[in-house]
Amino acid sequence: MTANQALIELEGLFDEKGKFTPNCYINRDLSALRFQLRVLAQAANPNHPLLERMFFLTIFSSNLDEFFEIRVAGLLQKMKQGDQVSSLDGRKPSEILQIISKIAHGAVDEQYRMLNEDILPELAKHEIRYLKRDELNDKQRAWMKEYFVSQVMPVLTPISIDPAHPFPRLANKSLNFIVTLDGKDAFGRDINLAIVPAPRSLPRVIRLPDELTGGKDHHVMLSAVIHEYIGELFLGMTVTGCYQFRLTRNADLALADDVDDIAKALEGELNNRRFGQKVRLEVTTNCPQQISEFLLREFALDSSQLYRVNGPVNLTRLLTSFDYPRLKFSPFTAAIPKAFQGLNKADTGSMFATIARQDVLVHHPFHAFSPVVNLLWQAANDPDVLAIKQTIYRSGVNSEIVQALAAAARNGKEVTAVIELRARFDEASNIAVANMLQEAGAVVVYGIVGYKTHAKMMLIIRREAGKIRRYAHLGTGNYHAGNAKAYTDYGLFTANEEVTEDVAGVFWQLTGMGRPLPSKQILHAPFTLHDTLMRLIDDEIAHAKAGKVGRVIMKFNALTERKIINKLYEASQAGVQIDLIVRSICCLRPQVAGLSENIRVRSVVGRFLEHTRVYYFANDVQNGGQERLYCGSADLMDRNLLHRVEVAFPILDKKLFKKIYEDGLINYLKDDTQAWELSGTGEWYPVVGGTHNAQSYLLNKISLNIK
Repeated sequence: MTANQALIELEGLFDEKGKFTPNCYINRDLSALRFQLRVLAQAANPNHPLLERMFFLTIFSSNLDEFFEIRVAGLLQKMKQGDQVSSLDGRKPSEILQIISKIAHGAVDEQYRMLNEDILPELAKHEIRYLKRDELNDKQRAWMKEYFVSQVMPVLTPISIDPAHPFPRLANKSLNFIVTLDGKDAFGRDINLAIVPAPRSLPRVIRLPDELTGGKDHHVMLSAVIHEYIGELFLGMTVTGCYQFRLTRNADLALADDVDDIAKALEGELNNRRFGQKVRLEVTTNCPQQISEFLLREFALDSSQLYRVNGPVNLTRLLTSFDYPRLKFSPFTAAIPKAFQGLNKADTGSMFATIARQDVLVHHPFHAFSPVVNLLWQAANDPDVLAIKQTIYRSGVNSEIVQALAAAARNGKEVTAVIELRARFDEASNIAVANMLQEAGAVVVYGIVGYKTHAKMMLIIRREAGKIRRYAHLGTGNYHAGNAKAYTDYGLFTANEEVTEDVAGVFWQLTGMGRPLPSKQILHAPFTLHDTLMRLIDDEIAHAKAGKVGRVIMKFNALTERKIINKLYEASQAGVQIDLIVRSICCLRPQVAGLSENIRVRSVVGRFLEHTRVYYFANDVQNGGQERLYCGSADLMDRNLLHRVEVAFPILDKKLFKKIYEDGLINYLKDDTQAWELSGTGEWYPVVGGTHNAQSYLLNKISLNIK
C-alpha cells in the first residue's frame, strides 16, 4: 500500500467531561514493533544494494531481540502482577502481548522468506554463499571434519539430561542444541536427551579456505559443523536428532533508588541479565513438536512464545562485511565545516579562536566527528585550559574522547566526567571507562540516582588575557565516533556566554547539591524542558486563534508523553499546522476528524539511523515574530522529559538556524522515497513514486559539495 493521508473517523474520542479517551492514543509497544517492520522493509527495498539489504535483515534481528528482552519482558511482568491497564490506549498487558505475538510471528516468517528466497540466491550469483552440509564436496567435508576435531570439539560440553544432571541454566540468546539419543552411555545408563551449548568463543560463520573454493566467499555455519559431527560427542550411542534452539530472557536492569554505590550495584546486576526471566524460544522448522513442547515446559513458556525459523536461529551473527563495493552503499568522505578546515588537534588554541568568533554546526554523519575529538585534544594540551567537563553516555574505553580526557587529566587539567553507567547494554563498558579515567586522575561522578544523565555536553574552561572564558559543545547524539558515522545528529560548538553559563550550571547541579540555577538560554529536563515546550505550543495556539499562522515542526525518535500529545491535539483543533518527523514510536493519532486534522506524522528510514532532535516554532514570523528552534538530547517521552537529565539548546546564529530548518526539517518533509506516513489507524504506509531522498540530498550537499 502507499501513503494515505485521508482523514479517518473514530468514535469515542472524548468522555462526558470532554477529555481525551484511550481511543485517542496508539499503543507504545505496538508502535515500537511497527518501527521494526519499517526496518525489515528495507531488506526488501530493491533500491538498496544487496549487502545493505542483508545488513537490514541482521539489524531487524538485533532490534527484535532487544524488543523482546525489554518491552515484551516488561509486559510479561505486568501481566503476572495483575494484568491491569497501564498503557495510554487502555489495553491490558495480556491484550498487547497477544497482538505482538501475531505481528512478530508474521514478521519473522517474512524475514526468513526474504533470506531464503531473495537475499541468499542473489548473493550466490556473486559467489557469496553459506553452504549447507549436503552442498560440500569431499575435500571441503574433510576440511570441516578436521576443523571440528581441532577447533570445535575441544571446547564443547555435552550435558546429559537425567536425574543427576537437571536441565542446564542457559545464558540469554546463546546458541544451543538439543540432541536425541538411543543406546546406553559409558555407565550403562539409558540417556535419550542431551544439551550441547555452542561455545561463544567460536565464530558463528566460518570461511572455507581459498584453496577449497577458488578464492570465493564460501562459508559454513558453526551450527552446521556441530550438527554434522555431533555424534563424535556420544561414542557408543546413536544420535537420532539434533536441533538448534535459542532462548531470549529479560535483560532489563532494575536498581533501587537508595543504592549506596551505583557501580557496585550494576556490576552485580550485569550477571543477572544473562539469566533473567524467559520470554521467547526459537527453534528451527525441523524441530519435532514433542521436542519443542518439551523445551516450552522446561522454560515455562506457552506456544505463543515459540518461534520456528527456517534457517539459523540468530541472523544477527551473519556476515555482511564482504569486500564487494558494488554491493554496498557508495562510500563518502565526511566533510569538515569550513570554519574548521585546516585545523587539527595539534594546532593548540586554533579551534578556540574559531569558536570565539562564531558558532559552528556539525551535522553527522555528513560532517566528520573529528572536530569534536580535535577540540578535546587541543584542550588537553593547551596550557591556557584549566578544566574540562564532559557527559559520557556511550563512548567505550578505546574512544579517542576518553583517551583525550585521560591525557588532559594527566596533564594537570581539572577533568570531570559525568558517566551514565546505566546506558542500556553499555553498562560494563561505562564502568571500564570510569575506572580508566579515575586512574588518570579525573573526577568521575555517576550523575543523579533515579535520573539518567542523557544530556550531551562538553564544557571547556580557558584563561584568556587574565579572564575566564567558557567553550561548549552540545549535541543530539552520544560522544561515540562509530555512532557518528551511522546516526544523523547535530552538534553545536559555541562560546556564547549565556549558553556556556547555563551549561556550567547543569554540570554544577550534576556534581554538587542545591537547587537548579535559572537558565538564560538552554532548556533543562527534568526542570524546564517539558513546561517550556508546552508553553511554546500554547503560543502557536494563541497565534492560530488570533487568525494568524500557527506552525510547529518537530523531529525526534519517539513521542509517548501524554501531556505533550494532548497539547498537540489542542493545537491542531485550534488550527495550528503541525508536522512531526518521528523515527520510531508515536502514540499520537494523526489525521483523525475532530481530533488531529492538522497533524501529519512521517518517518524516514534509510541508510543512516535518524537520531536528530529538533523543535521548531514559527511564533508569528510573518508579522515580525522571532522564530524559535531548539536542538537537544531529549525525545518526547515521559522518561526523557520527567525522569532524565536532558538539555535542549537554542540555535541563535541565523545562518545555522536556516541551515537546520531547511536541511534538517523541510528536507525531510519533502522526502518521497524513504518516507513513511502514519495513518490515524496506527498503520504506517510508504511514500512511493518520488525522487527526493533526504539523506542522499545531504550527502551531495554537505559531503560532496561543501558549502
